Amino acid sequence: MSEQHTYRVIVRGVWDGLTEEARARLLAEADRHGMTSMRFTPEGSLSYEPSPLKHFSMRYVVVCDAEDGEEMAAAIAEDQAETALRGLGYGFRDLRSTVTDLDTMKINHKPASRR
Repeated sequence: MSEQHTYRVIVRGVWDGLTEEARARLLAEADRHGMTSMRFTPEGSLSYEPSPLKHFSMRYVVVCDAEDGEEMAAAIAEDQAETALRGLGYGFRDLRSTVTDLDTMKINHKPASRR
């Protein structure tokens, strides 16, 4: 059995070919997809700015075999993003990902200050 790692993946993209209905829905729901909605979840969380309605990001938590690494985590998250966006009827293009392996991340703790 191989070791599992947990990855945080940010999938970024550009809205493309949005129908008027999709554009209206995105604008109507924009307050639910702003800065406060940015969470890493297994199902993904969508965030975007309504003006201009151009770029978006989706944040995922992906668990997969460590030997498959960041490339697999990115591929899984991008596939999930494509499926979710198509399911909602949103046109998009230019997906790209940034991946962080939480199991290999170095955490720098600040030393306690001396008085």
